[in-house]
Amino acid sequence: MIDYLIGVDGGGTGTRVRIASRSPDGAVELAQGASGPSGLGLGIARAWASVQDAVAHAFRAAAIPLPPPDRMAIGLGLAGVHNRRWADEFTAADPGYAALVLETDAFTTLVGAHGGAPGAIVAIGTGSVGEVLLPDGTRREVGGWGFPAGDEASGGWIGLAAINHIEQVLDGRRAPSPFADAVIDACGGDRAAIQVWLGQATQTTYATLAPLVLQHADDPAARAILTDAGSEAAAIARALDPDGTLPLALCGGLGAALRDWLPPALAARARAPEGDSARGALRMIELHLTAAAA
Repeated sequence: MIDYLIGVDGGGTGTRVRIASRSPDGAVELAQGASGPSGLGLGIARAWASVQDAVAHAFRAAAIPLPPPDRMAIGLGLAGVHNRRWADEFTAADPGYAALVLETDAFTTLVGAHGGAPGAIVAIGTGSVGEVLLPDGTRREVGGWGFPAGDEASGGWIGLAAINHIEQVLDGRRAPSPFADAVIDACGGDRAAIQVWLGQATQTTYATLAPLVLQHADDPAARAILTDAGSEAAAIARALDPDGTLPLALCGGLGAALRDWLPPALAARARAPEGDSARGALRMIELHLTAAAA
C-alpha cells in the first residue's frame, strides 16, 4: 500500500524533496527536506545517497518515522537523465520504492512552473536548460547539453568565465580589480593554489563563484559576464517560443538574479514559477499513479 508520495529535484548543487500523504482526495503536502548534490554525473551511489538523505530530512521535519520504501512512491527530476546509461543505472539501484518515475529536472521544473499547463521555462542554476510544453501536448527542450560544452548562462558557466578572467589577470593580460581579487582569494590566493583548485573543480565548484560575479556587477569584467549570460538565456527563450506567446517562467537558483540581465522585452514577459521542480516531481508521480489505477 502506498501511503506517501515523494517529489525530488536533484542537481549539481543540492537535492530538494517534498513529501505528501496520499488520500482519495489527492496529495497533501507535509514537509520538505534537502541534502547534497544528486546530479547523475557526480555518480549514481552519491545521487541515491543524497536523495535518501533528503527524504529522511523531510520525514523528520514532518515528525513522521521514516516509512519503508515499499510504502512510498517517488518522482524524481534529476540532472543528467539525458545520459541513458546513467538513468538506467540509477533506476537499477532503486532501493525498493513501490513506484518510481525518473525524468529530467527540466521537465519537472516545467510541470511545477505552470502547474502542468502549456508554457516555457528557462531554468538556470548550477546548469541551465529550457523546456516548453506546447498547447498540442508536445514537449521540446533547448540547451541542457551539460557542462562544460553547454549549460550557457548557468552558475557553472558563469564561474568558468570568472576563472578565465582571473587567469588573464594573473598573467598580466587584464588589469587587476577588487572583483578579480575576490575570485582569486576564493580559489586559493595564488597561481599554484589555483592550479590545484582547477584540478579538483567540478561544475558545482565553478558554480560557487557565480555569487561573486553578481556581487561585483559594477565591475566591467563581471558586468560583461552577466550581460553575456542574459543574452544566452534570452536565446534559449526565443528558441523555445519564437513568437513569444506562451507564459515564460525563469526558474532555478539563478533565474531571478539573471532577470535584470535579460533584454528588457523578455524581462517584462518573464515571471516567477507557480511551483518548484520538487513540486512538479510530486505532481508527476501523483499523475503516474492515477494513470496506472485507471
